[in-house]
Amino acid sequence: MNLAKMDFPRHILSQIVDKTASNKVLIVYGARRVGKTHLMRAVEKQFVGKSLFLNAEDLDTVTLLADRRVASFRRWVNDIDLLIIDEAQVVPEIGKSLKLLIDSFPKLTILASGSSAFELSNKTGEPLVGRQVRFQLFPIAQMELSKEENYLVTKQQLETRLIYGSYPEVLKNETADAKTDYLKELVSAYLLKDILMFEQVRYSHKMLQLLQLVAFQIGQEVSYDELSKTLQIDRNTVERYLDLFSKVFIITRIGGYSKNLRKEVTKSSKWYFLDNGIRNALINNFLPMNQRTDTGALWENYLVAERLKYNSYTRKTPLTHFWRTYDQQELDWLEIADEQLSAYEFKWKDTKVKFPKAFLEAYPEAATHWVNQGNFIDFVTGEI
Repeated sequence: MNLAKMDFPRHILSQIVDKTASNKVLIVYGARRVGKTHLMRAVEKQFVGKSLFLNAEDLDTVTLLADRRVASFRRWVNDIDLLIIDEAQVVPEIGKSLKLLIDSFPKLTILASGSSAFELSNKTGEPLVGRQVRFQLFPIAQMELSKEENYLVTKQQLETRLIYGSYPEVLKNETADAKTDYLKELVSAYLLKDILMFEQVRYSHKMLQLLQLVAFQIGQEVSYDELSKTLQIDRNTVERYLDLFSKVFIITRIGGYSKNLRKEVTKSSKWYFLDNGIRNALINNFLPMNQRTDTGALWENYLVAERLKYNSYTRKTPLTHFWRTYDQQELDWLEIADEQLSAYEFKWKDTKVKFPKAFLEAYPEAATHWVNQGNFIDFVTGEI
């Protein structure tokens, strides 16, 4: 299979197409370069009706959308069925413009994208209550790749994806050097762009250092006080920066779980990257798996990211946690859905897993699974 020429099928494409006659604002969130523009072009291609595609980074587009008068809108949108706005967060008070458009033109549906979730959320949240449907787009998910490749190809590509991640252009680049160069450019040019554009940040170099520190602590509980001391910035700033990173889809937080045992750890946090390639680019480590000391961490991060993609795309909303006691008994991943607790332990090597006695005694009703190279596809596609 030639990935370089592959048009990756996006799972949420059909979900969006189904909503294109809803008189709603359909908002696609996601990090830069995950394929939002390509996805919206695919929606436009399948749409039956008259559409208009606007790039909000164009000043003329900003002028059109910022002129919030129905008479002005009617001049150019009156016969449009689907209005598509790329990078919508650039437009000042975009939420108010979208609300007026949707309220004034009952046959209109709007599809808008934005790479900075905090900006779009702030600008669209209140005006569009009851009027919007939100979709999150990630780097390519294994559940999407599995539609095009067989099990053997997936196994052959696994180590490459653990090292370089699954951004569309990374998958299309055929050499390790090309993948590495792309990821380094992505990190240096785009990673913090939205934060620096829209937020008042005093120490941008500290932000990058913080991300690098977190990158070395995948699968470990993160101490905000320790990060504060290392970077010589206050704890509140550390927490604010981490929150911003999550809002631009770089990392995600998982908290500890407790229901019964006093000795369970509940207040700690683990942070995972939504793409392994971004994580490895931050620490400049693209060594093959058999030469790495962080194999277990990469495996854990990959599985967490893929499971989050699956849950998001299938509209499943389980509560997700890790579990640990103060005497160091632990489990990597817990999900609670429909009052059912499921526990997962991740192992790169095919070694037998013994689940912690304290967990089994406290939660005898929990379903337990261990995930390794032999069954990981079942985990990342929701079979277990």
